[in-house]
Amino acid sequence: MTLSDKLQDTTILDEAAKVKDMLLKVQAEVKELTGKNEADLLERTRQSLGYKESTDATQVKKALIDTRISSKTPVITPKMLSYVIPASDTSAQTTETSRKAIEDILQHKDNRLLVVVGPCSIHDPKAAIEYAENVKKWIEKYSNNLEIVMRAYMEKPRSELGWKGFVYDPLLDESNDINLGVTATRMVSCQITNMGVPIAMERLNALTPQYVNALVAYDVIGARNTTDQKSREYASTTSSPVGFKNTPDGDIDSTAQAVVSAMHGHAFLGMGMDGAPNQINSKGNETAHVILRGDNNGPNYSAEHIAKVKEVLKSKNLQESIIVDASHGNSSKKASQEKVVIADVSQQVANGEKAICGVMIESNLVEGSQKLNSPENLVYGKSITDECAGLDETEEMLVMLSEAAAKRALSIDV
Repeated sequence: MTLSDKLQDTTILDEAAKVKDMLLKVQAEVKELTGKNEADLLERTRQSLGYKESTDATQVKKALIDTRISSKTPVITPKMLSYVIPASDTSAQTTETSRKAIEDILQHKDNRLLVVVGPCSIHDPKAAIEYAENVKKWIEKYSNNLEIVMRAYMEKPRSELGWKGFVYDPLLDESNDINLGVTATRMVSCQITNMGVPIAMERLNALTPQYVNALVAYDVIGARNTTDQKSREYASTTSSPVGFKNTPDGDIDSTAQAVVSAMHGHAFLGMGMDGAPNQINSKGNETAHVILRGDNNGPNYSAEHIAKVKEVLKSKNLQESIIVDASHGNSSKKASQEKVVIADVSQQVANGEKAICGVMIESNLVEGSQKLNSPENLVYGKSITDECAGLDETEEMLVMLSEAAAKRALSIDV
């Protein structure tokens, strides 16, 4: 029985809870079976090396470690989760085809535009899958000029405090059931990609990507993480094309530095599919590029801004490949302003600007946003983070982008 078949009689969260509970039992059994052997081997190794530990030293260490940790909970390994919930052949094909298309767009081998469109953040699996049904229709309608990928953001950066995303708090009640979050995230990702809809995710944690292995077509490093070495190291390893958003202060130089860093190999500590620490040696990711999302001073999507970014990229011998985020600083986080951004960018593309390879649009079933005060009273299909455009306005933007990409393609062919 496939995941889709199972979900006809239950919700994703209910099924995810069942899978989570069973896998945690399996993991506990495995730990019990291996724990004694490991302890015996370690003790023999310690003795053979001649190292001895006093009882006093052990007691001292107990007073020095975990002093600010209230609890620890075992987490399902990516290997276990992907074994029980594997990516279907259709999901794998969806991801592979879209990754290749995005790479071609970024390398100017494909004259279409990449459009990453969808909710600011996913908080309701049912609404996410319903939104994906609309994306599927748009893909069928506009694929000649657009490579459309759905935003399936499950982690959210916070300036101070707030809901950190579906991975961390899937029940929206501060229960912080990460095991449920990673399980349900994989289920949602499998369902959407099995529909033939590729997905994009923003990466905040280098440990969570393994839980959606082979399911993500496009990776994003957010503005707050662009200067973080760990994010740059992760970007150098990901099998997906990856974009770095400009920093909140609008420093394009540091964003270009992140691109350079990600394009080269790194050696760093990471987690394997079995949950064990590994030394990761990356090859570097030649698809890394800049995403313009506006900054603390306002938007940065105009022709003048694009020209300046191209100069920075050229100075670092980087390909002139730029994605414009229509939200965040470029729209002052106002959904109504996204269309203004897209209209301007579309005009630049129609006029022949080759450096603009695509856009990002925050969109949902229902326009606007709402506060996460009482989960039971939330409006279905409406964002609980940034404002999003509604479906009709989103399609109007897709039409503008499609027409612009078609016009640019004609000028390039001539």
